[in-house]
Amino acid sequence: MSDIKITAIMPVYNVENFIGKCIESLQAQTLTEWELIAVDDGSPDNSGAICDEYAKKDSRITVIHKENGGAPSARNTAIPKACGEYLYFVDSDDWAEPTMFEDMYNSAKKNNAQLVVAGFYIDTYYSDTEFYTQSQTLPTKEFKSQREFREYAHKMFDKNLLYTPWNKLFERKYIMDNNILFKTTFWDDFPFNLDVVRDVERVVLLENCYYHFMRARADSETAKYRSDMYEKREEEHGWMLDLYKYWNVNSDESREMIYRRYIERVIGCIENVTNSACTLTFREKMQEIKNMITSEQVRKALKIAVPNSLVMKLMLIPIKLKFTFLTYLEGTFISKVKSGNVKLFAKLKANR
Repeated sequence: MSDIKITAIMPVYNVENFIGKCIESLQAQTLTEWELIAVDDGSPDNSGAICDEYAKKDSRITVIHKENGGAPSARNTAIPKACGEYLYFVDSDDWAEPTMFEDMYNSAKKNNAQLVVAGFYIDTYYSDTEFYTQSQTLPTKEFKSQREFREYAHKMFDKNLLYTPWNKLFERKYIMDNNILFKTTFWDDFPFNLDVVRDVERVVLLENCYYHFMRARADSETAKYRSDMYEKREEEHGWMLDLYKYWNVNSDESREMIYRRYIERVIGCIENVTNSACTLTFREKMQEIKNMITSEQVRKALKIAVPNSLVMKLMLIPIKLKFTFLTYLEGTFISKVKSGNVKLFAKLKANR
């Protein structure tokens, strides 16, 4: 097993209509020295059986069947079993371009990298066959030092390149030596990546986009109403502030990015409260919104953040004025666009 260059780890749950394309996109990789550990996380559909069928025909594929415990549990189950020099985490409803493994691995070896970060695509489907594609990328950069990476990282956070695990190659030794695992929490990707970048020294950024993240699955986690979304966003904001304090990076650019991204996510929390799946009463919704827009963190963010677009500037007006009902109407409008015109919503979000 010593010739395995990359171990791909894939949690599997309720994706029978998508998982075949995902696995076949890995089988089509130009780099062939890989293994796939697919973890069937107690999936109620045929996803696990589909994985078994692929494993029968391809010895590089191993399937683990376990009781449902969530994606973090599934990934953590596979990590100790990995044999590759590098780890790659793939979601079972997405897919990858054929040269992804080869390009990322070659860059990792050339630079003795602990972490390789690449661009990716967001494919937002507004019908069964039609979708809007957004590319997230920055120019290729080989960081010469840990400090250089830390001072540049705000640009990568701003492009969402450091939030997700599936546009990255992780040196397995670095992950194991630092005992980095996925935390058993909702939206586990971000805290995992924060643990990785906290002390990472050797990083490479690739401008090419390889991974296709499928957005707008009606039953995907990102499409669901979350009663604790605002609390999660507050927690994430605290993590970001802590990271930059630990890094001793306090540039104007990094601070502006942190607070702009925070206020953008608060708008998402407002939409979350106003969408049709929210079970709160109208009065409770209004109180939730009032609590958000009058909070100390939001008021501070409004002073520091510099919106990138006219749309975002307009969206911040009722929040700046502390107009709760107008903010509620804004959230309701966003919800209607999000559910009724997915293509328009994707474009507005991409250019916010």
